Amino acid sequence: MKKTIRDIDVSGKKVLVRCDFNVPQDENGNITDIRRIQGALPTIRYLIDNNAKVILCSHLGRPKGEVKKEFSLLPVQKELSKELGIEVKLADDIVGKSAKELTKNMKEREVVLLENVRFDKREEANDKELSKELASLADIYVNDAFGTAHRAHSSTAGVSEFLPSVSGFLIEKEIKFLGEALNNPERPFVSIIGGKKVSDKISVINNLLEKVDVLIIGGGMAYTFLKSEGLNIGKSICEEDKIDLAKELIEKAKEKNVKLLLPVDIKVAKEFSNEAESKVVAVDEIEDEWEGMDIGPKTIEEYKNILESAKTIMWNGPLGVFEFDNFAYGTNKIAEILANSNAITIIGGGDSAAAIEKAGYADKMTHISTGGGASLEFLEGKKLPGIECLLEK
Repeated sequence: MKKTIRDIDVSGKKVLVRCDFNVPQDENGNITDIRRIQGALPTIRYLIDNNAKVILCSHLGRPKGEVKKEFSLLPVQKELSKELGIEVKLADDIVGKSAKELTKNMKEREVVLLENVRFDKREEANDKELSKELASLADIYVNDAFGTAHRAHSSTAGVSEFLPSVSGFLIEKEIKFLGEALNNPERPFVSIIGGKKVSDKISVINNLLEKVDVLIIGGGMAYTFLKSEGLNIGKSICEEDKIDLAKELIEKAKEKNVKLLLPVDIKVAKEFSNEAESKVVAVDEIEDEWEGMDIGPKTIEEYKNILESAKTIMWNGPLGVFEFDNFAYGTNKIAEILANSNAITIIGGGDSAAAIEKAGYADKMTHISTGGGASLEFLEGKKLPGIECLLEK
């Protein structure tokens, strides 16, 4: 177990917190979704309440080492000041004159936000000098940015060489839910894997086959599996070079005594658009000119029966082209089943989280991961540099 801010004395100390303020904005620079800012608040409030001097840092977008006005953290500073009810001061730089002046004589309970760490090209190179300069601003380092925990950058891992380093509450929560599900799940443990490509999820599927009781496959990747079983999939998305691998994974599931479920019926369309002519067919009846867009009603029924008896459910990746309302039914239906379930429900970040949000069931899930790429690498069993660098309890 990693140490958290509860395990150290922060009173009177300057605490550098790496947050994930990589928030979406519209063309006028207005933040369109403040969930990531809200996710950081419990850690920031705890530090304020315990008389720390709080220095926040984050990246926003991909400025590629250049100072670009549209990637400034100014909108984040305004939102944070509003949420915390105090003035959060924004430095004009990361480790320069402004940052040093604002952090030098800080009082307890004050909050300073450094400018976008990716304005410095040394950040993504995990440059030792930048790590050292960041560390010189503070006494303690806290990582609370799970979304970038799979990246070894100066502000996510490098800093920890020079300061005692612990996790914030957000990372603590991610490790708890993802870690317990993988290492000590309540059973039956069912995992739903969707998304476009098998290649994106090979390592995840491989790792989960060692852990789960049932693996449900949906989304675009299902067609590669169906084709590996000798079925005609028409114009459906397929990774020809992964057909043998899909066969191997089906075999591995049998060896491990894992029930692997593929769709039994599919909603197919004449073309890839929301308005396309569509119909539901059995998986062995897909015609040449049609492509699979969503799972069908019999498949939903079959998945539902399994999910209703599950104790732990982990879902990563949508089950159809959920961006099109006419082909979001399967994904929404599964989201609804999870929302009404008594199981522990854990949603991987990225598209799965977006689909759950869109369907309106976000508050009904036990845990929605804040990191798409990071949660995938965690599920693959990889070590995440931003977590590895923290002190053990």
